[in-house]
Order: sequence, then structure tokens, then C-alpha cells
Amino acid sequence: METLPLAVVFDMDGTLTDSEEEWDVVRRGLAAEDGVAWPEDATKAMMGMSTPEWSAHLVETVGLRGTPDEAAERTISGMADAYRAGRIPKLPGAADAVRRMAEIAPLAVASSSPRTLIEEGLGLLGVRELVGVIVSTEEVARGKPHPDGFLAACAQLGVDPATTVAVEDSTNGVASALAAGMKVVVVPPRFHPPAPDVLARADAAIYDLDALTVDLVRGLFA
Repeated sequence: METLPLAVVFDMDGTLTDSEEEWDVVRRGLAAEDGVAWPEDATKAMMGMSTPEWSAHLVETVGLRGTPDEAAERTISGMADAYRAGRIPKLPGAADAVRRMAEIAPLAVASSSPRTLIEEGLGLLGVRELVGVIVSTEEVARGKPHPDGFLAACAQLGVDPATTVAVEDSTNGVASALAAGMKVVVVPPRFHPPAPDVLARADAAIYDLDALTVDLVRGLFA
């Protein structure tokens, strides 16, 4: 008998939309506005953090003016402007990959973006109606690499993480999904791809979303 996943949970930034670089552009722009130098490891450190975590990092480590809430508001506003101005491209094959997975399992998105930007991304792809659950890690206790966001998505879908597939791109995202006990398909991005040891821990690595097929997913449970 063929085995299919109980659900598929997608990351958003860097997995479905090519937005990771724009996050970096926006944050670096805020640092430049505030007259502070950008720390060498700040970009990598914040990938996968929840909004409270990365906004605190921007204030406490990078040195942005104001409070973490103010840093978050400035950053999210800049990202929303980028979506509306068409500066956030869809990743090739993203919408079709979501549609293929929707034919075999319920879908969720578990992302470090705030909910408003997840909605923007799904709207850009034209697949909002296919995604039953959205979890922003700002809504859970801890961001990636902790498993909280993926576990919350599985709980809301009513599925067992062990028979659910996560589709991720980043080091922290892969670590988060593995910590949740999920099967993990990693799609390494051009912008800060995961370390080789992280790639080795994933159940499958693909290099474009056209390769996220029903047969690939079915094979994870063979």
C-alpha cells in the first residue's frame, strides 16, 4: 500500500519566496540609517529567529536605536513595502509545488515571518486557499532552530509530526523540523545555504522546487 504524509508544512522565506536577501537589505538599511556598523555574523544569526528574537538582536547586538518593538515595526514595514513594490520574487516552481502537495495532503506554513508577511507571500504565489494553517514563530515561545513553530502547525492540523514532511531551506529551519521529529526536505538557497552537516541530516535535498514531487515525498515513508 502506498504511504503518503499526513501533512506537508512549508517554510516561507527562502523556500517559497526569494525574500531572505531582502530581509538583509532592509535590516542593513536600518543600521545604516542609525549610523551603526553591520556585524559580520548578524545576517546568519537572525535567519529563522522569531520576531521578538530578531528584533531584540537588532537592538542589543546590532545597535539599532529604540526598542525591539520599534525595530520590528520598522523592519516589517520595510518588508511589506518590498512585497507591494514587487521586489520579492517567487521562487521558480513554488506555486506548482504547493499545488502538487495540496493534492495529497493538508498544508501548513510555519515561518519566522510575521503573519502579515506570510499572507503577503501566499498571496503573491496565488495559493492562499490551499494552506489550511499558518503559524508565525512570533506566535510561539521560541523561534527556529527550536521546534515550536512546526509542532504548533502539526497540532493545529491534528497530525503526527513523525508522518509529516517539512520543506525548508535554512540551517535553523532544518534543525527546527528535525527537532520536531518530522521528515525534512531541504531546498538549499543561493543566499546563505545550510552547512554540509545540516544537509546531511535532512531526509532529502533537492535543488529546485520542481523536484518536490509526489514520488519523492512518498519515498520518504517507504
